Amino acid sequence: MRLIIVRHGDPDYTKDSLTQKGWREVELLAERLTRLEVKAFYVSPLGRARDTAEATLGRMGRTAVVCDWLREFPAQILRPDVTEGRAIAWDWLPQDWMKEACFYQQDKWQEHPVMQEGNAGKIYQEVAQGLDGLLAEHGYVREGTGTLYRAERSNRDVLVFFCHFGVECVMLSHLMHVSPMILWHHTCAAPSSVTTVVTEERRQGSAIFRVSSFGDLSHLYAGGEEPAFAARFCETFDSRERHD
Repeated sequence: MRLIIVRHGDPDYTKDSLTQKGWREVELLAERLTRLEVKAFYVSPLGRARDTAEATLGRMGRTAVVCDWLREFPAQILRPDVTEGRAIAWDWLPQDWMKEACFYQQDKWQEHPVMQEGNAGKIYQEVAQGLDGLLAEHGYVREGTGTLYRAERSNRDVLVFFCHFGVECVMLSHLMHVSPMILWHHTCAAPSSVTTVVTEERRQGSAIFRVSSFGDLSHLYAGGEEPAFAARFCETFDSRERHD
């Protein structure tokens, strides 16, 4: 089985849609995805993801199943360095979260008081259960708390997910059994990027999911479109790019 996880195109968050650049990105993305023999499409209920999906679905005459658990990871926390209001759970200053050893542990990160107050662990489990339920429908059933899946119907089906960076990292962290904090802070999937996860069945009836490419943007480069800066922060402190 192959999972294709797509981040939405360059976002216009004020309208929950795409920028003009985002619309160009998803047209190039559609050229790429329409070459695949896709078994099923799944999409977040949020506008920017659905608009991204529509460029591909319209060309292929297909529809997508809307999955509430694919929405951007919604946990809101009282971040230590933010004095007013709440912040997204997956954007902390490294100087703060790296002090806490629990954030590096898959079974401990959600026990931190800040994460508990923001209900992050419960929301994480909703994503994990949604993903596992869907994979089971397609023949792969998770066994225990590790990363092994029982291949009840071994197959080469292609599933495409249109979603968001934060929830993409949660999905990958569940498949890898690692803390999402590591992926949230040490990876960057730019708008319209494609992550490919493939089953590996080295013994009959048993599978793991292995990432073969992460955040691929080759469709943009092929079309002469520069990647968007969204999801990134400044490369060096003296730049005029986003710091916070």
